[in-house]
Amino acid sequence: MSALLAGGPLETLSGEAARSALAGLRADLVADRLVPYLGPGLLTLDGPSPVPASPEEVAAALQKRVPVPGRIRGNMWAVAQYIESHRHRRTLKKLMADIFAAEPRPSAVHRFLAGLPLGLVVDSWYDGAFAAALAAAGRSDAVDVQGMSRAAIGEDRWYRAFDLAGCPAAPDGARTLLYTPHGGIRPDGDVLVSDSDYVEALTEIDIQTPIPQEVRTRRATRGFLFLGCRFHDQMLRTYARQIVKRSAGPHACVAEAATLTLNERRFLAAENIALIDLPLVEATQRLVG
Repeated sequence: MSALLAGGPLETLSGEAARSALAGLRADLVADRLVPYLGPGLLTLDGPSPVPASPEEVAAALQKRVPVPGRIRGNMWAVAQYIESHRHRRTLKKLMADIFAAEPRPSAVHRFLAGLPLGLVVDSWYDGAFAAALAAAGRSDAVDVQGMSRAAIGEDRWYRAFDLAGCPAAPDGARTLLYTPHGGIRPDGDVLVSDSDYVEALTEIDIQTPIPQEVRTRRATRGFLFLGCRFHDQMLRTYARQIVKRSAGPHACVAEAATLTLNERRFLAAENIALIDLPLVEATQRLVG
């Protein structure tokens, strides 16, 4: 990767410097030196998304189906916890399946990345758009490792692995390992979404137990490229920090500087993630080429 991205507190590249850096980032993706870390912002690249494209939109969708106290409205994790506590976990799971029932619609950048022999990809949303892109590309060598709530399924494990047809698979033999740390709607819909889900995981995430060993092995020789991600909530920052932990680096994040919160800026600086200050649409078009 370009030395421009190698370090410094909240290094920000804008304009032509950012566009030049994207050429190097594209080369690093093709050479499998970067792990794409995909967020829900990618779902809106081709127009309005058929499913929620942010935690706030998930909260709004849940609130339409179940009345919740005003003090928690807009907070996905708290709203999900209220529904789980008052209507049972089965109700929450059914509502999430309903909210994300629309077929995933992979964007051009999803399709581009699905065609690369990447060792590791992180998809931080529930919809399964990147898994759908892999399936459409005929990638029988890909495996999806999904995080899950141990309490919700009554099993002593943090994740399960599936092939793209939804059958159990072994992650260590995959050419491309797709890691969906918050779980996926397909095939089983066992997602992490409520406060209690994360309280359980966060008790051990600092010692990396909830993160699959194969993910830890593959990140050790790569950096991360964040696309379509926001880190305005502590939960999102905590998970990203632990997934990036002990990776080789360097890292970069595509986002418009003017839209970032102070906490997001602090997070990027603390994790030595260079900011590529460009609109997501322009940046992904350049990556796709």
